[in-house]
Amino acid sequence: MNGSASNPNRQNCNSNFVSKKQQCLSLLNLCLSFKPFSQIHAQIHLSGLHRDPYLLTQLIKYCALSPAKNFNYAQTLLRHSSTSPPSSWNFLIRGYASSDSPTEAFLAFRSMLRREIRPNKLTFPFLLKCCAMALALREGRQAHGCVWKLGLESDVYVGNNLVHFYGVCKKVKDAFKVFDEMSERSVVSWNAVVTACVDNLRMDDGIGYFVRMREYGFEPDETSMVVVLNACSEIGNLGFGRGVHSYVIARGLVLNCQLGTVLVDMYAKSGALGYARLVFERMEGRNVWTWTAMILGLAQHGFAKESLDLFQKMLKSSICPNYVTFLGVLCACSHAGLVDDGYRYFHDMEHIYGITPMMVHYGAMVDILGRSGRLKEAYSFMKSMPFEPDPIVCRTLLSACSTHDVSDELGVGNKVREKLLELEPSRSGNFVMVANFLAETGMWDKAANLRKVMKEKRMKKRAGESSIELGGSIHKFFSGYDSQSDYEDIFQMLDVLSLHMKLVDM
Repeated sequence: MNGSASNPNRQNCNSNFVSKKQQCLSLLNLCLSFKPFSQIHAQIHLSGLHRDPYLLTQLIKYCALSPAKNFNYAQTLLRHSSTSPPSSWNFLIRGYASSDSPTEAFLAFRSMLRREIRPNKLTFPFLLKCCAMALALREGRQAHGCVWKLGLESDVYVGNNLVHFYGVCKKVKDAFKVFDEMSERSVVSWNAVVTACVDNLRMDDGIGYFVRMREYGFEPDETSMVVVLNACSEIGNLGFGRGVHSYVIARGLVLNCQLGTVLVDMYAKSGALGYARLVFERMEGRNVWTWTAMILGLAQHGFAKESLDLFQKMLKSSICPNYVTFLGVLCACSHAGLVDDGYRYFHDMEHIYGITPMMVHYGAMVDILGRSGRLKEAYSFMKSMPFEPDPIVCRTLLSACSTHDVSDELGVGNKVREKLLELEPSRSGNFVMVANFLAETGMWDKAANLRKVMKEKRMKKRAGESSIELGGSIHKFFSGYDSQSDYEDIFQMLDVLSLHMKLVDM
């Protein structure tokens, strides 16, 4: 007879342990609050199952990931355990990744290493996510070093999170290096590197990686489309954006709220308001950002009445405006010269919708007053701001003074120019703007002195820049510098067009 058959008491004991363990696991799965959880934990102790690694892991999982989170309790469990598997620490770190205290994950990781518990490929994705949330570059680089030591650099999930981490921390070259060295990639990998480009204003690189993604045989998903369309919005690449929209239609992707909103934004920012309106009208569900993109697009391109009408329609649809919506509304008031309406919307923003005005809103009101020629009122409004005006607000008002009070009879321009140079004394563009203002008001000596100071400080104004979009590519032109090898042909064509326009006018 074997040992278990000869010892029925021992067999019954093992069976009791197994059934008790299953019972505790079942109760844990049904647990909805922390009080019954602590009772289950007490039963585990009384049953002598507290050293069971799997049960410990499930207890940690509940403490870290359930709605009844209790990280202190989880740490206590790990501190008093003699055998804690890596999975239990992974659940704790994962919990911190979805909490308001991601830096605690670093301490948990260090404790894990001190106890000589070997991290695995499931440890680093959430640890790196915590590093990204906390912008903890040093800790993230240390984690990256551990990844190499443990030979986990080939894991696609670890690689994806490394790319994301470096992108968030503004180390886009490191993100490129990690991505380019990945032996295996997924759609998520490509999305991570494209997002890193866009978040770091490397729009052309982002579009380039998107093109490479398709060349390598990967099918872009909704996230890919949203990110690359954001890049097209920022640089005004309407041609490429249209191509992406065509691809969305060809793939049969659902035009949900997120994708629809970014398409509206891309078309609106690129000046294709007809397409923006078409997408907007065809969307079944719209959120505040969808309405805001359309309202702001109309306002920025001079369609003030249409923008304000759409805002009223938005309010009737029970969508509550946000701070960007009001920026679009104030912009519309500025273009239409609606001073009283601007004041009313500015008041409603804070007192009806509870949105505290930001610098951009105050700047928009200064612009409304300045464009309407109410320079003293604009200056008083600027002085009444609850914070120091920024250089943009000062430049806005100084520009209005140059238009409506060339001789500076009101004296507003002189005060604003002094404030501008006080706030931003090393920006060459400010010196040029102020020198031009002084020359326009007849103060030639002061203008000449200012230009002399610029020369002595070797300050150079940044060259004027313009760009055109052609065939999905952006071509930039700089004042005083012809980067195009065939610029002579361009000038000849301009001469032909100029002659043609003159003949048409005859």
